[in-house]
Amino acid sequence: MSQIPRHQIIKHLQAELPRGAPFDLAILAQFGVSPQLAAQYAGAGWLVRLAQGVYAFPNDDFDVYGALKLLQQRVPGLHIGGKTALALQGVRHNLGSRETWVLWGDKRYALPAWFTDRFPARYCHARLFDWPDTALATRTLTTPPGTPAPIEVACPERAVLELLYEIGVKQSLEEARNLFDGLRSPRKEVVGELLSCCTSVKAVRLFLTWARETNLVDVDALLSQYPVRTGGASRWMSRLDDGTLLSLRPHG
Repeated sequence: MSQIPRHQIIKHLQAELPRGAPFDLAILAQFGVSPQLAAQYAGAGWLVRLAQGVYAFPNDDFDVYGALKLLQQRVPGLHIGGKTALALQGVRHNLGSRETWVLWGDKRYALPAWFTDRFPARYCHARLFDWPDTALATRTLTTPPGTPAPIEVACPERAVLELLYEIGVKQSLEEARNLFDGLRSPRKEVVGELLSCCTSVKAVRLFLTWARETNLVDVDALLSQYPVRTGGASRWMSRLDDGTLLSLRPHG
């Protein structure tokens, strides 16, 4: 390919690709840019190579949302979850500039260094919900005000169960309780549906226990209306990493 067509392609790329987000070879291919041509553009300074097959425009200071847009295309079900999702929806103050972002997805995935070097983050993959259909999974993801589309964030009812699931592993019991206390007016039908398909006995029982203590929801009414997975009649017990013994009754 001659130098003039290459120059025309990069001009088209600069005009059509939005700034504020990285892009990969699949996106570049839509503009007629092959892997070899992308490497040439990077060598000439027209593009910046972030990692193998991932590029950005020079001096394009993309934010976490721009980076997440690309990751969402690569990882099924990728969304902001747990305590980060709660923070974005008013449960706790705004995220600090170096706060660790909590991400969830439907398959095993290692967050790339080009992302985590810029945005401290961790990724959780667990079959936390045995979805009865795709409708509930979709309905419990949202884009809160102030979050650019198409970024997906777990709704508060889903995010709190993700938070409780991580207690004793990546999440402290004390912080989780403080965040739980900040919940306001969860939707009963969404809570019931999520508890009915949640696979974590720890998360379900912690939710029921704390919901009773805080009167967040009418637990007895919830249990009578929905087939909540409480995991049998015996106590669930586990010693956390900090030495705390967690002992949870079936119904809170």
